[in-house]
Amino acid sequence: MDETEFWEIIDSTREAAEGDPEDHADLLVERLTQLDPDSVLDFARHFEARYNRAYAWDLWGAAAVLLGGASDDAFDYFRCWLIGQGREVFEGALHDPDGLAELLDDFDERIDGDGEELGYAADEAYEQLTGVVAPDLGLPPQATEPLGSPVDFEDDQALAARFPELWDRFGPR
Repeated sequence: MDETEFWEIIDSTREAAEGDPEDHADLLVERLTQLDPDSVLDFARHFEARYNRAYAWDLWGAAAVLLGGASDDAFDYFRCWLIGQGREVFEGALHDPDGLAELLDDFDERIDGDGEELGYAADEAYEQLTGVVAPDLGLPPQATEPLGSPVDFEDDQALAARFPELWDRFGPR
């Protein structure tokens, strides 16, 4: 599976789910079970590689603004959700996390930003297809520390200064 096919699967299932992250995950599992097990593992590698690339302080700070705070788990689920938004949003956010203010049409912290189930979709599909747990993907482990400069999530002024567009559009009111 190449990168284009990976993103096509992400996009088509998100569009069919009309943006609902839980429905998106269900449709993704359904779509992946139509593939052979090796293709599902290829999809999982693409997903995991992007998940690891998104382990950056600036993205964590953007998640904190959008979600009104972001624990370790919340940031993990946010990165899954971000991948689920498609290539343009994902790559745009990696390049300029504050640019999410322009890339996102809207954001409802009660339903958006949590793509936990998306992160398990390939594993679930593989297990449905084979009856066994997916093997190790053979990718390097995630870095122990996020890339970039740390962000103080408790300092609203620092968050507003570092992410002015996001803060203006989605920060606390």
